[in-house]
Amino acid sequence: MLRDVAEILPVTIREVIKRLEPMTVERTEEIRLRVGRPLEVIAGGIPYYPSTLDKLYIVSADDAKFLLNQLSQYSMYAFEEELRRGFITIKGGHRVGLAGKVVLDRGQVKTLRDISSFNIRIARQTIGVAERLISHLYDQRWLNTLFIGAPQTGKTTLLRDVARLISVGMPSKKIPPLKVGIVDERSEIAASMKGVPQLELGPRVDVLDGCPKAEGMMMLIRSMSPDVIVVDEIGRDEDVYAVQEALHAGVKVMTTAHGISLEDIERRPAMKSLLDIKAFERCVELTRTDRAGIIRRIRNQQKRDVVMVK
Repeated sequence: MLRDVAEILPVTIREVIKRLEPMTVERTEEIRLRVGRPLEVIAGGIPYYPSTLDKLYIVSADDAKFLLNQLSQYSMYAFEEELRRGFITIKGGHRVGLAGKVVLDRGQVKTLRDISSFNIRIARQTIGVAERLISHLYDQRWLNTLFIGAPQTGKTTLLRDVARLISVGMPSKKIPPLKVGIVDERSEIAASMKGVPQLELGPRVDVLDGCPKAEGMMMLIRSMSPDVIVVDEIGRDEDVYAVQEALHAGVKVMTTAHGISLEDIERRPAMKSLLDIKAFERCVELTRTDRAGIIRRIRNQQKRDVVMVK
């Protein structure tokens, strides 16, 4: 088990997870703790339920209290912003999602309390995973690209590696290193801690961590003069406006959207407006079999196939 994750787990849970098959532990994507319900480990897309003494391990209130104390370092006041967002990023870039009683203030989420569900998402950077796409995403310049896929199809993993490749360049292909601005609203791309990315993104990257996407894109354009902006999970009207502004400013955009296909994305009015102006020169559709990151289809601005996997 990864050391940074093991350190925040109760000893009892560490031990039952260690008893799983080594390959299962190695492929673990999520560890889910729900008070009063069985501990769940998801590996390779398959849920596993560790047991002790031939009984499923049931997560206790004490387990939840221990984990929460580890995450907050025993200071719930300092933890307030993370509670409002519903997740916290820990050392190593792993993200812990939280669920419980939502406290509202004038209709807005103020904080969470009575936290009873935790989803520890294991961050595994796959260096080089996007290199196979270079010939489709670069043509004398980087092409504005939209990665499309359902959750856990590898969109963010590919986006992260594309950001790294743009930042470091590829001398063998005569691709120069460029300035990359990342708006990392959910701390999933760079996995920053105290403003410092925990994952390898190359030397020419500037990250706005925990910043709303639309506002962050405009901030980067005004202050950091990026050649390329990288942002995850667009879809709201304000996101679309910011993407348009970036394109008008001559900044390339690499981004993702939840969906099954280009047609699925096109059903959303805000996203349709971007597709109508042919904002994206490449649309990469992802799927998943026994692993994430499977390319199903790549299309151009005219929605014609560049790559079609049958």
